[in-house]
Amino acid sequence: MKTNYREAADYIAARIDGKPETAIILGSGLGSLADKIAHPTVIPYSEIPHFVHSTAAGHKGNLIFGKLGAKQVLAMQGRFHYYEGYTMQQVTFPVRVMRLLGVKNLLVSNAAGGINETFKTGDLMIIRDHINMLPNPLIGKNDDSFGVRFPDMTRAYDRELIRYMEEIAAAHQIPLKKGVYVGLTGPSYETPAEYAFYGRAGADAVGMSTVPEVIVARHAGLRVFGMSVITNEGYHFADDFVNDGDDVIKAADRAADKMALLFSELVTRIG
Repeated sequence: MKTNYREAADYIAARIDGKPETAIILGSGLGSLADKIAHPTVIPYSEIPHFVHSTAAGHKGNLIFGKLGAKQVLAMQGRFHYYEGYTMQQVTFPVRVMRLLGVKNLLVSNAAGGINETFKTGDLMIIRDHINMLPNPLIGKNDDSFGVRFPDMTRAYDRELIRYMEEIAAAHQIPLKKGVYVGLTGPSYETPAEYAFYGRAGADAVGMSTVPEVIVARHAGLRVFGMSVITNEGYHFADDFVNDGDDVIKAADRAADKMALLFSELVTRIG
């Protein structure tokens, strides 16, 4: 795997003109944020050695290098999921490639179901912590060149980056929620009983991604910031309620402009 990481990193380095310190992983329906990147170099995942294909709806499957605000960034327009049949090593492969490219900060976004009854569809939630219900991506032989065998997860989401985002949002009068994200395998949506169960366990929002990437990023020493777009209310089950993937993407798309503004300013703030 170490050779595979290096081959992918070398290929990307040869295609881009710069060394971005910040990378962004864009979740369901949020790939349009990549359209805000100026002077883009677009590399399809299919061209990058050892990258797998993104098959989920709303995930275009491109790596984009360019400027967001005044800073160079590397953005994944779509991610890989465990439910697509990929191993955890494949799901998190890009994060370690980013580390070899010199990335120091990872910003992650996703579409999530709201469990907290104060959340409404369209809300933006800063992820302050997570609950992992997916296989841990660090299981297996540890790669000491990336990190220690038992990495600390006490502050998986960087508190300074959270403070920066809160200040940026306040300046633009954009309301933000803050909460705990629980990562499940999917691909089936949760039952009403499961929403209630994870709510009692301390979760505010639920999704099918993000946590494995964050674990690997922290293992490799990257600073992490995470944000969820609340795309449905998983506590209000009217007789005609159904979870619908198309509705999730539409709700995420409606939040893309606010996300682009906030993430652009955060990238500029952290350098």
